[in-house]
Amino acid sequence: MTGRLMLLDTASLYFRAFYGLPDTLRAPDGSPVNAVRGLLDMLARLVHDFAPSELVACWDDNWRPHWRVALLPGYKAHRLAEVVPGGNDVEQTPELLVAQVPIIREVLGALGIAVIGAEDHEADDVIGTLATRARTPVDIVTGDRDLFQLVDDGSSVRVIYTARGMGRLELVTDAVVVSKYGVAPNRYQDFAVLRGDPSDGIPGVPGVGEKTAAALLAQFGDLTGIIEAARDPAAALSAAVRTKITGSSAYLEVAPHVVKVARDLELPVMDLRIRPLDAERLEDLAALSEKWGLGGPLERAVHALGAAI
Repeated sequence: MTGRLMLLDTASLYFRAFYGLPDTLRAPDGSPVNAVRGLLDMLARLVHDFAPSELVACWDDNWRPHWRVALLPGYKAHRLAEVVPGGNDVEQTPELLVAQVPIIREVLGALGIAVIGAEDHEADDVIGTLATRARTPVDIVTGDRDLFQLVDDGSSVRVIYTARGMGRLELVTDAVVVSKYGVAPNRYQDFAVLRGDPSDGIPGVPGVGEKTAAALLAQFGDLTGIIEAARDPAAALSAAVRTKITGSSAYLEVAPHVVKVARDLELPVMDLRIRPLDAERLEDLAALSEKWGLGGPLERAVHALGAAI
């Protein structure tokens, strides 16, 4: 396999950029641009260091899909600002960041970077689908652990984990997931269901932490095996754990479908290659740079994209 596909969990990155730089960074008209500038510098660093041949900014067309909420009403509820019946719920987002999202989208388009979302799905699901279909090695850039379930050495899919900052990027492979959590990536979904994830409103099984979840998966193979063991009086399972599992049967029936990243979405066919920026694009980018005061960060992103050809 030649080339490398880089998939950006875009919202994860621009939230990090927003909180990582002061909101005193402003455009000539006074608009905040700290998230825009920070994201551009992240992009420049990632492309320079990892040299992808293809690049996608994966987008949250719906950060809290209705079908996931229908299964688990508490899903991301703690981040909810407003419920919009029949539409996309509004996430609690600083106003100064909300104002920058359209600018981010405009600049990514001007750079020739494919931006892909899917109706009633999150960026995670777009990432899962593109990673599964890829015919080249894949780098997934994110600060969220949810996507560890996609890590697969056999298919050359790894995560570039940004949770500790761009200065301490971590390459997550099969061995790293096993070392951190005691489970293989293909069991990380079951592990997350059992342990829970407060950042997404996934409650987990009360009283089952990371060590117990990993031990149960090692003993019984997968979540289905654990549930079957809990129902089997002869299975080698303590009474306390058996009670915890059976007491969470309703949750365990729906949570796997919420936690599982989609891999089979219908997505638009787009040219994902990093291509040289022609004179027209460079002219547009110069105008955007002047309008929004993007200066050095945009120059570094343009240079990195050019150097990656």
